[in-house]
Amino acid sequence: MALMPKRVKHRKSQRGRIKGEASRGNRVVFGEFGLQTVQGGWISAATIEAGRIAAQQYLRTEGRLYIRIFPHKSVTSIPLETRMGKGKGEPDYWAAVVRPGTVLYEISGVSEEAARMCFTRLAHKMPVKVRFLRRRPI
Repeated sequence: MALMPKRVKHRKSQRGRIKGEASRGNRVVFGEFGLQTVQGGWISAATIEAGRIAAQQYLRTEGRLYIRIFPHKSVTSIPLETRMGKGKGEPDYWAAVVRPGTVLYEISGVSEEAARMCFTRLAHKMPVKVRFLRRRPI
């Protein structure tokens, strides 16, 4: 099942704007390799789950996958062929708002080649451009 918050203060949220680069969540912390966004955008809960499944299928039992984003934003839509003026639509799906530089997924316990192959599979599923990231020494 796709990710979503247990409860929220308001069911419907405004669209908002994505300004600037990510200042938090922009470096590899938990794993050794990461998948970082190059552009900003919304990533739906279904897309996050599809990426998780693709990574788990590739990794099988070795390695550990970390998901660094969570869908907090409700995205609404009105039914097709509905006239204007009947108000805001009902929540359709949940999305994570990501800025350029946000780390989406991290992997530990595998070789760099395996991590690159795994993240290549994930990159095809993402609606934003991404790049491979290696953990910086402390």
